[in-house]
Amino acid sequence: MDARTEAEIMKNWPTDCSRPVASIVCLTFNHRDYIGQAIDGFLRQQTDFPFEIIINDDASTDGTREILQDYERRYPRLIRLILQKENQYSQGKPYGMPVFQHARGDYIAYCEGDDYWNDPRKLQLQVDFLERNRDYALTFHASYAFNSKGIVNPQRFSGQDHYDRSETELKKALPLSTLTACFRNVLRELPPELETAALMDIVWWSLLGAHGKGKFMDEIRPAAYRVHENGIFSMRASQKRLQMDLHTQYCLANYYYRLGERDLHVFFLRQVLSLSLSSIPPTQKVKALLRAVSNITLNIGRRFAPKRVTY
Repeated sequence: MDARTEAEIMKNWPTDCSRPVASIVCLTFNHRDYIGQAIDGFLRQQTDFPFEIIINDDASTDGTREILQDYERRYPRLIRLILQKENQYSQGKPYGMPVFQHARGDYIAYCEGDDYWNDPRKLQLQVDFLERNRDYALTFHASYAFNSKGIVNPQRFSGQDHYDRSETELKKALPLSTLTACFRNVLRELPPELETAALMDIVWWSLLGAHGKGKFMDEIRPAAYRVHENGIFSMRASQKRLQMDLHTQYCLANYYYRLGERDLHVFFLRQVLSLSLSSIPPTQKVKALLRAVSNITLNIGRRFAPKRVTY
């Protein structure tokens, strides 16, 4: 556990600040073996502005809650707990956004309870950038995935998602590392079309695109994304992950249809089509293609066949 006291963490904060500048939001469920490492990463942040740590426990049953309450007792001015009585995720309720509504900061930094940050300058660097650049809504940085055997994707240190995003690219929900994100606190509620979306993080990026651009910050050390059997997304069967992605893209298509943003509506429909084709086994794809060719050939034949003349 982190040895820094509240006084040490807050020593460079202004004494006249009535509310935090940034809110660290953490969602956790049955993360007993990991949550301490996540919280310690939050408490190591070195800032000249006040921040708060909001942790939502989704009715854990493995002892996670007791660890959270111990941290809260030792850091009462920094940590606020939201303790669910019933598991919200299993009921299909949106995650993240309801917790964002409790955030008092101008900025939200997000990290789930089984992941952790490695750079104590992270929060300061991201908030400083957003303070100086009002045309940006989101900042993010590199991460790596690991399991009990070590790093599983070292290529993420120089991954293909390491570039800035335009407003349109954010709206298209192009992938970025969720546990590295720090963004403006402007997401207050979900549009009705997006309430059932399975992958909430890409919904957030799309909505943030209406508020500005995204900045990739390569000066921040990569954060750690843990791959394990209790992860919400990482250990699901590939077919299930595909279905979750497909449903989310469909929800976004409906949302932008209502807004009248035709290009984005068409973009997400194409994503739905592409994912739908990906979900079809290769043998069925061949059969479907042969049926399509047969139907097209038949229709062409009918169109150009000599018309029967009756007398």
